[in-house]
Amino acid sequence: MNECYYDRRMDFFYNRTKTDTADEWTGPQLIGVLCFGTFFCLFIFISNSLVIAAVVKNKRFHFPFYYLLANLAAADFFAGIAYVFLMFNTGPVSKTLTVNRWFLRQGLLDTSLTASLVNLLVIAVERHMSIMRMKIHSNLTKKRVTFLIISIWAIAIFMGAVPTLGWNCLCDITVCSSLAPIYSRSYLVFWSVLNLVVFFIMVVVYIRIYMYVQRKTNVLSSHTSGSISRRRTPVKLMKTVMTVLGAFVVCWTPGLVVLLLDGLNCTDCGIQHVKRWFLLLALLNSVMNPIIYSYKDDEMWATMKRMICCSSEDRSQERRSSRIPSTVLCRSTDISGHYIEDGIIQGTICGKGGLGDIGNS
Repeated sequence: MNECYYDRRMDFFYNRTKTDTADEWTGPQLIGVLCFGTFFCLFIFISNSLVIAAVVKNKRFHFPFYYLLANLAAADFFAGIAYVFLMFNTGPVSKTLTVNRWFLRQGLLDTSLTASLVNLLVIAVERHMSIMRMKIHSNLTKKRVTFLIISIWAIAIFMGAVPTLGWNCLCDITVCSSLAPIYSRSYLVFWSVLNLVVFFIMVVVYIRIYMYVQRKTNVLSSHTSGSISRRRTPVKLMKTVMTVLGAFVVCWTPGLVVLLLDGLNCTDCGIQHVKRWFLLLALLNSVMNPIIYSYKDDEMWATMKRMICCSSEDRSQERRSSRIPSTVLCRSTDISGHYIEDGIIQGTICGKGGLGDIGNS
């Protein structure tokens, strides 16, 4: 019967696999990395919070696609939490961790990746349901969207906990990997291949949907009356999703390939020298997504800008409490030019120039 090593600290496994935990990673280098990581994590928290708040605040985002987009932002927010935990439990600290704490560190990262991946897959299904009917949004009810979001997180948490539940090498250290010293190499192969296959499937599905949308839009444009921007809206949403998917694949594929090589026990691949760079690339994905949302969706950017503007103006009003508040009417037009949103803003015009540009898709 094999001996199990649940009570050992991580230095036992790192030393056995000769994994580099950067004992020399101290002083200015450590401070620089912590400052760099802290800046990006703060940006992840703030920007993704703005995306979620924009979907909640703007009633024109109250559709399945945007609910799922907000959930993707929530997955990125969770990734920020995972990176903060990793940041203070890596380098020379890695060898001092208990087995359970190391499982928690890696489980948070695996959960965030799975949440983003499954969410993108669900968005692909939602886009397929709507696009094939040439509708902007699908007919999913709020109850079904809520069920999907709960299911996404249930799957993500389960996948993040799989190694803790038993698929590890604590009772058979001969099959331990190099990058993840208490993960079984067979699990790394399974994890990497599964994610890469899902990547490939989603890319094929989105390319097929995009080609279908372009073809149908070109055919209908010469026969259908109505706003041009209205007909282009499905294409805009598809471009947003495809950009997000493309960034996700580019940022995560190198890391998954490295894990796959480690799972296949490739000792001459030099994976130890690139692991930190690929982890940083994965971190940048959570930074890029809010930028993509705001850049590709004018109304998302306008809503986020209005929230920032109103917040700063409210603070300014508190400092100038002696000034008599004035009432200003803010108006905005939607994509088809028929929607008018009236808001009462105290002290200033909030979101100056904001929604008037949204219909220019």
